[in-house]
Amino acid sequence: MQHSILAINFGSTSTKLAWYMDEELQARETVQHDPERIMRFDTLLDQQPMRRAAIEDFLGRHGVDPHSLTAVVSRGGQTRPLPSGVYRINGLMLDDVRSGCWGTHATNLGVVLAHALGAEWGCEPMVVDPPVSDEFAPLARITGMPELKRQSSFHVLNQKAAALRHCREQGLRYEACRFVGVHLGGGISVCAHEDGRLVDANNALDGDGPFSPARAGTLPSGALVRLCFSERFSEAEILEKINGKGGVMAHLGTTDIVEVERRIAGGDTRAELILDAMCYQVAKEVGAMSTVLEGRVDAILFTGGIAHSGRVTGRIRERVEFIAPVYVYPGEDEMQSLSQGALAALTGTRPCLELTAPADAAPERAAGESLLNQ
Repeated sequence: MQHSILAINFGSTSTKLAWYMDEELQARETVQHDPERIMRFDTLLDQQPMRRAAIEDFLGRHGVDPHSLTAVVSRGGQTRPLPSGVYRINGLMLDDVRSGCWGTHATNLGVVLAHALGAEWGCEPMVVDPPVSDEFAPLARITGMPELKRQSSFHVLNQKAAALRHCREQGLRYEACRFVGVHLGGGISVCAHEDGRLVDANNALDGDGPFSPARAGTLPSGALVRLCFSERFSEAEILEKINGKGGVMAHLGTTDIVEVERRIAGGDTRAELILDAMCYQVAKEVGAMSTVLEGRVDAILFTGGIAHSGRVTGRIRERVEFIAPVYVYPGEDEMQSLSQGALAALTGTRPCLELTAPADAAPERAAGESLLNQ
């Protein structure tokens, strides 16, 4: 039996779609949404009709009967921490992404829509290696405030995909390698890969690390607290400054790095300063993650959409190539990784897990606790 799999991957202003028959890619495209239209939606879930229309248009143009699909697989959303793997989307996962208490990202909407389409079309709704997959070492969780713990939230799917690609091309075994992975996109994550596990990373959603095109990254704590209590901004506005309207957007009014580079070429010194500052912060984080690996780093791997920019990767490379060889894998292998994970679960070569938790589970539950039933 062949499996017809639709992979969906929602970014802040993009909808990536791919249709596979077993392992064979049949069609793939990226729909770019007008950022101004996106900004007019009051909530993330309000985008559902627009995103669904893009999916149905894609299937229609490629002659795919939705009811013939075996699975709809989405990039995972912001839920409680869980081990990496393939998950069937269930009610508890939906509750987590709808609540927003674990974080807000366009992938939350992908989870909601995959579940709705799966129910309507009679196919399995799944996610693979969600961004909250938690393999952190115990030391990586501790902060200077016992009330706050560092949370795993980053580009797990693409970090792993880039590392596995590197190992395939170099004839290496991932479980025996030590990498620093750098995902360069609307959010930026820098991760320590140690012997097949992602043992530390910055919280690329709303926590720490370099600022990115849309996110503020690490901020001066005291100044941030004073700003929160200044009565100049509501809680929602502060959170939006951290994730959505922070970073390059806050400084330059755009998240488009190609546009920033055009401005630089036209002599905009402010744009040059901001982009170079972002690269500087990424390089600092690479240095930090190399200490997690005790300086024994086999390679530094750049990936993500912004890795297409020779200026950005070059600026970072200048500061970090003394640590280890640098390899650039622009874009991502996320769509293939999603479809392959779903196919493995459908054929029984990987377990299909479900998120479960006691009725009193809360966000402050310790990261890494077992929350699974197979």
